[in-house]
Amino acid sequence: MADAYALWAPTYAAAPHNPFMDLEQAALLELLPELAGAVVVDLACGTGRYAAIARARGAAAVIGVDLSQDMLRRARPVTASVARGDLTALPLRSGVAGVVICGLAIGHVRHLEGAFGEMSRVLAPGGTLVYSDFHPAAYAAGHRRTFEVGGRWYAVEHHPHPPDDHRAACRAAGLDVEVVGETTTRDGARLPVVLVIRARKR
Repeated sequence: MADAYALWAPTYAAAPHNPFMDLEQAALLELLPELAGAVVVDLACGTGRYAAIARARGAAAVIGVDLSQDMLRRARPVTASVARGDLTALPLRSGVAGVVICGLAIGHVRHLEGAFGEMSRVLAPGGTLVYSDFHPAAYAAGHRRTFEVGGRWYAVEHHPHPPDDHRAACRAAGLDVEVVGETTTRDGARLPVVLVIRARKR
């Protein structure tokens, strides 16, 4: 995974750069709570696109976490507070965040429980998690998240998880799911391509 993002980092756009990313960001932003005055953690922050949105919406502090040092270098101009870390072992103290955002990364983990346990741990009681994922229906239909470098195409590692598995993993981590959104393509196929979920820590 780190190798894939090291290759992708130099050309990874800081804003949505294709119709899929447009759909994903619109769906996630629709579920975001009020960020003014909150400590926000942007997990798998990449170039810092959600960190930038959190700052623009008045977050008191924004912390970006990513597995890739190359991506963190891209994110530093957006938020100086960055840390290298895995979704299943976050380098953050417990209860630090009022809001956790995680865009298109939960499918990188094979087992959801570890990641949700960590996201719940860093949230304060009553805090909100909002995250998106590549929809398992799109994966089943043969769609992949791909990128091109030097004339070669690469696919990012992905493990599809049905919505019920997300609900169960959230529940086990002490997170109550409030909204499950399944965004479809805008063409005639209406294929679900983005899964977006908001949950609150008990």
